[in-house]
Amino acid sequence: MGAMEDEREQVISPSTESGSAEERMLGTELVQEMVARRERGEGIKQIARELGVDRKTVKRWLRLGAWQPRPAQRRGHQLDRFAGFIERRAPEVGFNGVVLYRELKGLGFTGGLLQVQRFVRPYREQRRWSELATVRFETGPGEQAQVDYGQLWVWLGAQPEKVHLFVLTLGYSRRLYARAYRNERLTTLLDGHERAFRWFGGVTLTCLYDNPRNLVLGRHEHKVLWHPQFEDFVRYYGFTPRACQPYRARTKGKVESGVKYVKRNALAGRRFTSWEDLNDWLERWSVEVADLRVHGTTHERPTDRFAHEQLTPLGTRPPYRYERVQQRRVANDALVTVGAARYSVPAAYVGQTVSVQEGLGHYEFFHQGQLVARHQKAARHSVMMEPAHYAGLLRSGAKVLPGAPPRFDPYFGGLGEVMVRDLKLYEIVSQSEGGDA
Repeated sequence: MGAMEDEREQVISPSTESGSAEERMLGTELVQEMVARRERGEGIKQIARELGVDRKTVKRWLRLGAWQPRPAQRRGHQLDRFAGFIERRAPEVGFNGVVLYRELKGLGFTGGLLQVQRFVRPYREQRRWSELATVRFETGPGEQAQVDYGQLWVWLGAQPEKVHLFVLTLGYSRRLYARAYRNERLTTLLDGHERAFRWFGGVTLTCLYDNPRNLVLGRHEHKVLWHPQFEDFVRYYGFTPRACQPYRARTKGKVESGVKYVKRNALAGRRFTSWEDLNDWLERWSVEVADLRVHGTTHERPTDRFAHEQLTPLGTRPPYRYERVQQRRVANDALVTVGAARYSVPAAYVGQTVSVQEGLGHYEFFHQGQLVARHQKAARHSVMMEPAHYAGLLRSGAKVLPGAPPRFDPYFGGLGEVMVRDLKLYEIVSQSEGGDA
């Protein structure tokens, strides 16, 4: 049989997945030739005659439009009668063939372990791909923002510092706001939200999170239990928080891509003089670089798409203010302990009780309703001292001169008051003794 006859056999009986790559290539080329001839206006009879293929075969492949492999014919398997059990049970045991084999033997299966493992393999592969595959979810203007943190080391001055990078990304326009913090505490997270809202001039309808522990306290009856302070913040700004399904953080891909983008583009190889210098650069970079790039998914600039965002305006709403009042006694060193750190107040209040009002990122100290000190929150075990609070006090280690000498010391010069004489008298006596000599 000639070469054309071999190709005809490949078309009439297309290769299965178990066939060789060469066979599949021959079948593909012959079908492409059929389609090309038809597009040039040749009739089915002519195509069949010149290619040596039955007319019905030509019609079928022209109807399909391209070569397709014939599904493999699966032979009967003694595990077929247990297929329903395997489909239900396999996910529960992690598609473990050994466990399934043991249980199937109890149900009457007489085959071997390898048969079970081969039977389960397609189910395992299907589950693996279903877990990896994610359908991209696009949101409309003003509908959603996504929030996440990223960590990296950045040189600040003469030493590297671990930076916690807060990133909020608008789902529709892909505009992002990034800010560097020392930690990922709740107050820090809320401060990042507030700055982002002010930066964009409004709020989206929802915000999506990857179950951060400082926000999500747990779940009960399929409902997320949010931190009470965060719930208060949400009510104040009027958006709905949503948490990703556990272990499905890929649904938050926009912001995770944004975090990587900030790390690799804005901060790669950079060095800054201070935290303020770092955050000033992030804001400048957002405007001059991130907003003006052509986004790889939308194929538009974020700043252009932002013109169509429909954010809820902030209006004249003042910044969110969270206050928690505590009572503290001022120590002898004019320091007040709050949150495992120590903060100074004016020395005049040593021994007094002051009220400490905790805000999002600061503490305010009041005495009888009067504000006496204000400090930004510091790291644990830090000491924050304002020099003005110690004005007028002697510096530590300064030499203290004694006052007048004791006048009634019984062991010094006899009892009673020590006689006080004019120094000129001693001078006269000294001169007279010298004259006698």
